[in-house]
Amino acid sequence: MGNDARTPDVAASADFKEVQATEQFRELRKRHRSFVFPMAIAFLLWYFAYVLLADYAADFMSTKVWGNINVGLIMGLLQFVTTFAITGWYVSYCNRRLDPIAAEIRHGIEGHEFDKAGNRVGGETP
Repeated sequence: MGNDARTPDVAASADFKEVQATEQFRELRKRHRSFVFPMAIAFLLWYFAYVLLADYAADFMSTKVWGNINVGLIMGLLQFVTTFAITGWYVSYCNRRLDPIAAEIRHGIEGHEFDKAGNRVGGETP
């Protein structure tokens, strides 16, 4: 029953171990990690500083800054600000530094044409 003709899945036929061994993929992974790991550590330090200050420095956190606004409220709101700032920075970083390499890798997979160094061999130019 039905149509047994299927569109070939290009990604399913790609050798991902071979792709992962290419220089392009190693560079992509290196660039990704060089942003994500330091940023994650910095944000977690900032977050835990906020939590620890809220727990152990209640007098400092309840210091009034303006009216009923205190240091704890400002630091809590800054958590949201830094989250959005990091997200925007990551998107910008990806657009500039990761996406071009990822596009080259994707085109290579779709064309099945990589040499061991991660360079395209033959085929159409993307």
